[in-house]
Amino acid sequence: MTNGFTKLTEQFLVHIGVERGLATATVTAYESDIAKYIDWLETRGIHEPDAITKQDVEDYIAALDQAGESARSKARRLASIHEFHRFALGQHAVTADVSAAVKAPKGASTLPDVLTVDEVTRLLDAAAAGGSTDPVVLRDKALLEFMYATGCRVSEATGVNLDDIDLDEHIARLMGKGSKQRLVPLGSYACRAITAYLNAGRGKLERRSSAKIPERRALFLNKRGKRISRQSVWEIVKATGERAGITKPLHPHTLRHSFATHLIQGGADVRTVQELLGHASVTTTQIYTHVSPETLIETYLTSHPRAR
Repeated sequence: MTNGFTKLTEQFLVHIGVERGLATATVTAYESDIAKYIDWLETRGIHEPDAITKQDVEDYIAALDQAGESARSKARRLASIHEFHRFALGQHAVTADVSAAVKAPKGASTLPDVLTVDEVTRLLDAAAAGGSTDPVVLRDKALLEFMYATGCRVSEATGVNLDDIDLDEHIARLMGKGSKQRLVPLGSYACRAITAYLNAGRGKLERRSSAKIPERRALFLNKRGKRISRQSVWEIVKATGERAGITKPLHPHTLRHSFATHLIQGGADVRTVQELLGHASVTTTQIYTHVSPETLIETYLTSHPRAR
C-alpha cells in the first residue's frame, strides 16, 4: 500500500475501532477488505483516493465475481468499500463518493442456516449428555441453552459475566457491538441449566485454574478455569451437533439465526426481534421474515378454498 492510501486507511481504522467502538473482529474484517481493494486499485495504477472512479469500483466487484466469490462475500466487501469512501469524503480526501451508486450484486441476501425447533431440541438434549453432572457437561448445556434463549453473538456469550445474569428476574444483560448494552429475557429452560451449572459446575472449573487470581467474573469458564474463548464455543457447538446427528452446517451463529427465525414464526414482530438481537437497523433483521417453501405450501393448502 502506497502513501496515498496509508494515512487515510489508518485514520479509517481508528475511526471505526475507537470513535465508533466496533468489535475487534469487525475492524479486522474491514481492514482486510480495504487492503485487498487498495491492492487491486494499485495494480491499475491508482495510488490516490481521489483518482478512483465509479467504474473502478464496479470493475472491482466484477473481478470478485470472476474470482468465484459468493454473493454474500461480495456484498460484505462492497459494504466495507462504501464505508471507506464515505469516510474519505468526510475527511475531504476526495471530492465525491464514487462508490455511493454502486449496488450490491443480486443474490446477496442468501438466507442463513437455520435449525428447526426439533433440531434445536435434539441439540440441547445432546448437550445434557444423559443428565451427566460433569462440570464441563453442565457448562455446555448452560452455554447452549443461554445462546438459544438470548440469540446472542458468540462474543456476547464469551463476554457475559456473573453479574450480567439475574435468574430471579429471568434477565440477561448483553454487551453488543459498539459497547451497546441490551437486556434480553432468559427462558425457564436456560435459567434451570445455568442454575445447575452454577450450583455444581462452575466452582469446580474455577478451582482448576492455575492463575494466582482466579476468574471471578466470567459466567462461562473453560476446562482450565479461565474465561471461555470463541474457538471453544465453536468446538462445543460442532461436537454437540455431531452427537445430536445434525447434518446441517452448524456454528454458533446458527443458534442466533434459529432464535430469530423461530420468534418470527411464532408471531413476534420484526421490531421486537431487532431489539432482542441488538441490530442497529431493522433491515438487517428482515432477513428472518422469509417464508420457507414448506410453510408456503402448508398455508396455501390449509387456507385456499380450492386448494384440495
